[in-house]
Amino acid sequence: MLRIVLFVLTNLAVMLLLTIVVKLTGIDVYTQREGGINLQGLLIMSAVMGMGGSFISLAMSKWMAKRSVGAEVITQPRNESEAWLLDTVRRQAEKAGIGMPEVAIYDGPEMNAFATGMSKNNSLVAVSTGLLQSMNRAEVEAVLGHEISHIANGDMVTMTLIQGVLNTFVIFFARVLGTLIDRAISGNREGGGGFAYFGIVIVLQIALGFLASLIVMWFSRWREFRADAGGAHLAGKQSMIAALERLAGNHGENTLPKAIQAFGISGEGGIARLLMSHPPIPERVAALRAAA
Repeated sequence: MLRIVLFVLTNLAVMLLLTIVVKLTGIDVYTQREGGINLQGLLIMSAVMGMGGSFISLAMSKWMAKRSVGAEVITQPRNESEAWLLDTVRRQAEKAGIGMPEVAIYDGPEMNAFATGMSKNNSLVAVSTGLLQSMNRAEVEAVLGHEISHIANGDMVTMTLIQGVLNTFVIFFARVLGTLIDRAISGNREGGGGFAYFGIVIVLQIALGFLASLIVMWFSRWREFRADAGGAHLAGKQSMIAALERLAGNHGENTLPKAIQAFGISGEGGIARLLMSHPPIPERVAALRAAA
């Protein structure tokens, strides 16, 4: 689940920073008018901040993923295993019609892998040492096919667009509701001018941002089924099923930072299904078995 949590948390951090910048620079004055809110100006500002924050998060995703896990990009294979890894990714990328991704290995005992990047031709595929040590090559190839399919399906760009639209509504409604609450508390008919209003907007933006993340997680779960199907196409249906069943017994400590756990093929969803970035592995296996 590494890819999604990193993206969501980075997005929230960028949005919070943009909110502070807008307040300190006074840009949000254009969202106010005499007697109330300038809804048109607010919507334009919300769209610029929302889409901008989302695409900034996307642009940072590959760099942050590599830094977070200490992934070492393979430039020149040092052994037969690394050469096989590069060759397999290259072959799958050609079959999927995308540019050759960067390939990296990171040190971690759990079986996991992730892919991220700004576009189909500017991406990264990374695997843990635990995955390479615990799976046979047919299973590793299926996992790589799953990650290559994420890239070929344009999942990160689609996620960015969804997040950008959600950001827009979060910013817009946080300020509308913030103005109404500020008016009710202060008795000021106009509202929206003081630091109390700014504090209310920050709290509302965080709360609404959390609700918006539920939609992002729903999309993440849906796209996992598509990536599984892609992995089955690239590496074989039985290999993909075998890899998922192996992951179901993945009891190694997940060393991926919490901020990027939604990027991995082996995702822990948390206590509530609504917060899961990945559907349960039995459901994924059942979907593959039922596929023609």
